[in-house]
Amino acid sequence: MTEFSLRLEMVNIAKSMFERGYSSGGAGNLSLRLPDGDLLATPTNSSFGDLDPDRLSKVDMDGKHLDGDTPSKEVLMHIAMYKERPEAGGIVHLHSPYLTALSCVDGVDPANCLPPITPYYVMRVGKLPLIPYLRPGDPRIAEEVGKLSAEHSAVLLANHGPVISGKDLRAAMFNAEELEETARLYFILQNSKLRTLTPEQVDELEQVFKGKM
Repeated sequence: MTEFSLRLEMVNIAKSMFERGYSSGGAGNLSLRLPDGDLLATPTNSSFGDLDPDRLSKVDMDGKHLDGDTPSKEVLMHIAMYKERPEAGGIVHLHSPYLTALSCVDGVDPANCLPPITPYYVMRVGKLPLIPYLRPGDPRIAEEVGKLSAEHSAVLLANHGPVISGKDLRAAMFNAEELEETARLYFILQNSKLRTLTPEQVDELEQVFKGKM
């Protein structure tokens, strides 16, 4: 795809997510890897609902601003994930309601915030580790994201929201949708006795679908 078509794709994906309540106001940010290795990202204080393809931020893998409006202050955590996941072509950071609610729940397993409720969660995401609370924009967030990203395609920032990658931005959106739906099911089932997938079932899914979603 050309850079212009990727710009249009980012605008369309962002608008779709805004219209479905995955982001509100200026919350959240998106990025994708361009064919030349640089990154396209949503500008600071921009809304997913009305992005301008010509004003999207362009940065290099060191975080240097190359073109467009000023990038989000959180672009560094995107870069940290890309560096550890060379197969990743797109990343979404959302303040979607169920995942953000989950990030505020005390006592979740920090190694995996969601139990394996459905095969699709395991197939698309696998596990969702928790990063302890740091203020938005704190450079240590990028450090913590980087530490986990080699082994995890998604992480949850405590009291903040998820950071989710995919082979391209469209795949990252699909992964985010599956993760948000899993969090929604988790809250719906809070007062029920859960029947989760067994370790053997999880292992089978990981072996069959690893790297394919």
